[in-house]
Amino acid sequence: MPELRPLRDRDVPDVLALNEANVSMLAPMDEEHLHRLLGLADRFDVLESGGLFAGFVVTFAPDAEYDSDNFRWFHERHGDGTDFYYLDRVVLHPQFRRRGLGGFMYDEIEGVAAKHGRLCLEVNLVPRNDPSLAFHASRGYVEVGQRGDDDHVVSMLEKPL
Repeated sequence: MPELRPLRDRDVPDVLALNEANVSMLAPMDEEHLHRLLGLADRFDVLESGGLFAGFVVTFAPDAEYDSDNFRWFHERHGDGTDFYYLDRVVLHPQFRRRGLGGFMYDEIEGVAAKHGRLCLEVNLVPRNDPSLAFHASRGYVEVGQRGDDDHVVSMLEKPL
């Protein structure tokens, strides 16, 4: 049975390694940045499956003092900034993909986000992340904008909850 639980100190090396392995679809994160995110995030959770590290997810409440340009874009889009919940990064280890674990994590995070009315996030268009785009479309996320430059473009997605 999978478990989504708060990050523990022993998880840090696994989180950093998985983030680095997927950095082209995420953003860089060293240990100092991880601890900064941990202090600001509403949730910084690790997914375990069969007792093994399977992935992680980081989310922010609308009142977070988070300096991400994409977070601020959603904050400005939603007026007083209280009617959204932001998923900053989510990643599964390759050996755990296509097993329903992404859906398991999203069910949990969407449940938390429901009191805010919508879950907001972005997915890469350049470089293109087709599996993530398809996953989010299948769960009802819609594009509400695009941001970026020639080297990196993201699709800004939302799902009303």
